[in-house]
Amino acid sequence: MNKVNAEKKNKVIEAVRAAEFINNEMTVMIGGFGGVGNPPSLIREMMESGVGELTLICNDAGFPHIGVGQLVTAKRIKKLIASHIGSNPNAGKQMTDGELEVIFSPQGTLAERIRAGGAGLGGILTDIGAENPIIEAGKKKIEIDGKEYLVEPALTAEVSLVFAKKADTLGNLVYDTSARNTNPLVAMAGDITIAEAEEIVEAGELDPEEIVTPGAFVDYIVQSEGVNWTWAWEKK
Repeated sequence: MNKVNAEKKNKVIEAVRAAEFINNEMTVMIGGFGGVGNPPSLIREMMESGVGELTLICNDAGFPHIGVGQLVTAKRIKKLIASHIGSNPNAGKQMTDGELEVIFSPQGTLAERIRAGGAGLGGILTDIGAENPIIEAGKKKIEIDGKEYLVEPALTAEVSLVFAKKADTLGNLVYDTSARNTNPLVAMAGDITIAEAEEIVEAGELDPEEIVTPGAFVDYIVQSEGVNWTWAWEKK
């Protein structure tokens, strides 16, 4: 993927500046699983900026006032591509009321579609859902050696947001245990990728063996201000 700031030596910027890259009606991809691994400071800036009418690609709809769930609850999302929405009843209500378009993709398929997008592939073939009328609706099928596969298009975004345990100033990222979930894949699939990190160190300070996402995939880095769920609940 053509990264717009690959030559940039120090990619650290303020969170408020990072939020300026996200405009109304954009497609945004956010890493995480049930709020774990969602970038809290970047989501907070999105809430404050008032940006809306977004297409969101994420593993799930979060919880009502945790992670990406805040954006859903505030009705900033018009279209959601996710594996499930069961943990956020607001998403279900908006879908039922016709306020939110939801496109479901099985979790493994969703992850592979994102990976394919980051690798520059057009899509993937999968037999998951090939006989499910909901999943297969409107999708192309290909038969290989007598077996039918669905053609699932790759997923990319104009902006990808990820959360890391550590980052260096060149954008190399280290993730903390389960926060690794979808973040490495999401980091690869954005035209612009912004990483929020708990700790930012100078280039060369990270052990090369612990780096998961190379800095070539990351355009900007934001210092995390941590999770403040009190702020989130006050916004409900």
